[in-house]
Amino acid sequence: METWQRHLQASITNPEKLPRSFGVDWRPLKEVAERYPMRITPYYLSLIKSAGDPIWKQAVPDQQELNDHVCMADPLEEENQSPVPNIIHRYPDRVLFLVSSECAMYCRFCTRKRKVGGEQMRITAETIAAGIDYISRNPQIRDVIVSGGDPLLLSDDKLDSILSRLRAIPHVEMIRIGSRVPVVLPMRITSGLIRVLRKYHPLYLNTHFNHPDEITAQSAKACERLANAGIPLGNQTVMLRGINDDPQVMKRLMQKLLAIRVRPYYIYQADMVQGTDHFRTTVEEGLDVIRALRGHTSGMAVPAYVIDAPGGGGKIPLLPDYLQSLGEDVVLKNYQGQTFHYRNAEPAEVESELSLIVNNKS
Repeated sequence: METWQRHLQASITNPEKLPRSFGVDWRPLKEVAERYPMRITPYYLSLIKSAGDPIWKQAVPDQQELNDHVCMADPLEEENQSPVPNIIHRYPDRVLFLVSSECAMYCRFCTRKRKVGGEQMRITAETIAAGIDYISRNPQIRDVIVSGGDPLLLSDDKLDSILSRLRAIPHVEMIRIGSRVPVVLPMRITSGLIRVLRKYHPLYLNTHFNHPDEITAQSAKACERLANAGIPLGNQTVMLRGINDDPQVMKRLMQKLLAIRVRPYYIYQADMVQGTDHFRTTVEEGLDVIRALRGHTSGMAVPAYVIDAPGGGGKIPLLPDYLQSLGEDVVLKNYQGQTFHYRNAEPAEVESELSLIVNNKS
């Protein structure tokens, strides 16, 4: 058994096993963990400085999860956009392919909180084969996002098999992997895993850092191994109350990501997932964070701020009001609140080929 697997086996899955040094009564948390699974790796537990800090809040069950009467089990309507089990086909040219039902850590704000880590999420060799068959029969699909659960919890051999079958489909141009493993189980990024992944370029990996304290020597090393294998790395952060809703915290996170060769990709407004309402910030707070990034740090450190629209509408970008008016005179406001004017170009005069022919003949 590999070191990362032994580390995973040593994870805390019961609130009763939380270190008593945190001084927390675990008994009220047991009911939460029975409904929404708990798993915290020893590595991620070591990042917690005190009960209730930003690392704790992401990992440890909270009674508020059972008192959410606002949000929905499946706000993005993934189940209604699933033509075969574990395939989500929302956009014309790409699909989300769920190949693992487990995560190294069960984040308390998870979009698939309704089923990840539970009996409701059933993934087998048959469902994986059906997913690959669906992709192969739909030539408009050029981009496959391999997700779950966390696909990097699969063995090297199983992951190799899935990736090789996807790469054999002529119209699949690129493969993306979504994984939080570099953040919560960085020792999983082994030389054996790298040998598998580097066979399937163009292959991209999006990971999920939410707070600067998650960027450690170990997680930086995991990202370095992936980047050195030629795998472009992106990061998808969720705006979370009490974790990263401070503009300065978010700016530091984005800057530290670039320092470890991870490109900030998205900041998500938290999805309306049942059991997570206490994590949601206002959209105004999210826009304040973007204002604190744009112009105040490198443009590479400014990801797109998006809402994944409830009802399966897809990602919708949000921006502060930099464009004040649009016409012959374009009025703009910069990151310092100063107003600028840009003279718009004249619209192009478009003539049809038929009118050109008629004019030439006359």
